[in-house]
Amino acid sequence: MNIIGVIGAGHCDEKTYRLAMTVGRGIAEHKCILICGGLGGVMEGVARGAKEAGGLTVGILPGFSPEDANPYIDIPIVTGLGHARNVIIVRTAAVLIAISGSYGTLSEIAIALKMDKPVIGLNTWPHFEKIQYVSTPEEAVNKAISILPPNSNRSQYGCRSGGFCP
Repeated sequence: MNIIGVIGAGHCDEKTYRLAMTVGRGIAEHKCILICGGLGGVMEGVARGAKEAGGLTVGILPGFSPEDANPYIDIPIVTGLGHARNVIIVRTAAVLIAISGSYGTLSEIAIALKMDKPVIGLNTWPHFEKIQYVSTPEEAVNKAISILPPNSNRSQYGCRSGGFCP
């Protein structure tokens, strides 16, 4: 099953929250698993949209308690890693959709680009030539689906031939 990561700010306005919900709904409708940071803002909006469409949601939490997860997270993964948990989100997702965001989102984008992971940008950090920018949540989901690896197993985790892969 394909895993799509959504990254974005922990606090956002209503318009951005609704964009995130639409992205989450689209991910679930395409039978993909959502992975995100599991907290509020964009993370809550995308998880809510996915849950309302019957999807599976995974939250990679920065703290020490599963209770920190927003109510739309099915599987809270407690890391105790703070912002370092961003690496787990990026490594796990086959493709990332960045919605809005602040410096935490910027760090996730940088990690993804360093690892040659595809990043789709919706109202996020501008001027990165490797980000595939879109204008609507529907475009974001369709672009993500179109670039998913055909067999989402080892290739999804950034494995290269000859290297160690989990």
